[in-house]
Amino acid sequence: MKPALLGALVTMLATAAEGYAQQPLGLFTGQTDVGPVRHTGYATYDADAQVYTVSGSGTNLWAERDEFHFVWKRMRGDFVLRTHAAFAGTGTDPHRKMGLMVRAGLDPSAAYADAALHGDGLTALQYRRAPGAATEEVRAGTVAPDVIQLARKGNTYTMSVARMGEPFTETILPGLDLGDEVYVGLFVCAHNADVVETATFRNVRIVVPAPDGFAPYRDYIGSNLELLDVTTGHRRVVYHTPRSIQAPNWTPDGQALIFNAEGLLYRFDLARQAPEVIPTDFANQNNNDHVLSFDGTKLGISHHDADAGHSLVYTVPVAGGVPVRVTAAGPSYLHGWSPDGQWLTYTGGRDGNYDIYKIPATGGDEIRLTSAEGLDDGSEYAPDGRHIYFNSARTGRMQLWRMNPDGSAQEQLTDDGFNDWFPHVSPDGKWIVFLSYLPDVAAGDHPWYRPVSLRLMPTDGGAPRVIAYVYGGQGTINVPSWSPDSKHVAFVSNTAFR
Repeated sequence: MKPALLGALVTMLATAAEGYAQQPLGLFTGQTDVGPVRHTGYATYDADAQVYTVSGSGTNLWAERDEFHFVWKRMRGDFVLRTHAAFAGTGTDPHRKMGLMVRAGLDPSAAYADAALHGDGLTALQYRRAPGAATEEVRAGTVAPDVIQLARKGNTYTMSVARMGEPFTETILPGLDLGDEVYVGLFVCAHNADVVETATFRNVRIVVPAPDGFAPYRDYIGSNLELLDVTTGHRRVVYHTPRSIQAPNWTPDGQALIFNAEGLLYRFDLARQAPEVIPTDFANQNNNDHVLSFDGTKLGISHHDADAGHSLVYTVPVAGGVPVRVTAAGPSYLHGWSPDGQWLTYTGGRDGNYDIYKIPATGGDEIRLTSAEGLDDGSEYAPDGRHIYFNSARTGRMQLWRMNPDGSAQEQLTDDGFNDWFPHVSPDGKWIVFLSYLPDVAAGDHPWYRPVSLRLMPTDGGAPRVIAYVYGGQGTINVPSWSPDSKHVAFVSNTAFR
């Protein structure tokens, strides 16, 4: 990329991130009381914590007319609205409501759909089909969820809810026409004209999905670079761009992330929250299979070599330089570096099958570690060097496995209905974070722009729990992404820009 074009790209990305942070209501543009409420509602946005606090009065959000406080933006087309939400305090009325809403207008009798969480834990997809019509509802089977999602695709509305850690359950409402341009946002209703109730909304995301007919690896949508607290589930967007960025590594000093975009690698300084290109000379077709050495001094990359016609593995100083070729054969996709710095592991396509290999970090003969039928991928060393973790489709689903560094004692760790990819071991050696696709994705595929989850489990196995509900997939967490203190994970989520 020419220097002038690179400078323009960096400036544009920084401007987009700055604009995102400076919105006084974050993702939203307005707030209002709907209906003749007795007490004025209000909403605030903590830009540092990225948390909304919404207070509202109102007799009810039901029947033919509504009273509540609404934080909104105007939107067209398909979208997904998601949040972690909770009432503040015990409240006055067990039927107080808060949640997510899509509304045809701000009139009290307007048609709408919402995902409403009541004070007593009841959760329902409520809707009014026409102005002044009676409200109807479909109740969810999950009681007292703390993760709520409302999606629109055409005239179909889907409410998805979960208790944090569990998969979503869905409630689907087809055939509700609210018009193309609608009000989308957060609401609180006290269910008592004399009371003001308050709720907090964190991890609020408005996702505009990839359009129908998009071509993978040709068409891309925007990206959020996010940091996740694995204990609380709280997430912060630290970078927001209309371009595709992928696969953040966290540097061992904790000061930066390294991600790739458009074939180049970038260092993202967490204090300045700005990216800078890492010069890699001829290697300008780098994919999202890059990895840092455990001491943080070197970077391993997978560069598509035009002469060879496929991906090869190289190493380069972490600050940049001329890459040194490691693998003779390809395609080879790097994933792991041994703690002692001596070995690299990668997925190699050889004779029509993709298996895991290791090779000396300085180059030499490759050693095949797996030979099962089906794709083996995502190999990564544990910090103590005793195991290599990987994912394999050998059972018919993509599941997590581990083995000894010589390829022996291959052991399956997950066995559920999801397709699990890219196990990343925490620096303290206690946990694995990984990416899970729903069963409708083929076992050997990890596509772009799908509903996925990040899940966490002990390194020796056990029941996984969801720690993030994400729209992403390819590029979300392909590489080791833990913070040095094992408390946070970096990842990429996606949304189109309108």
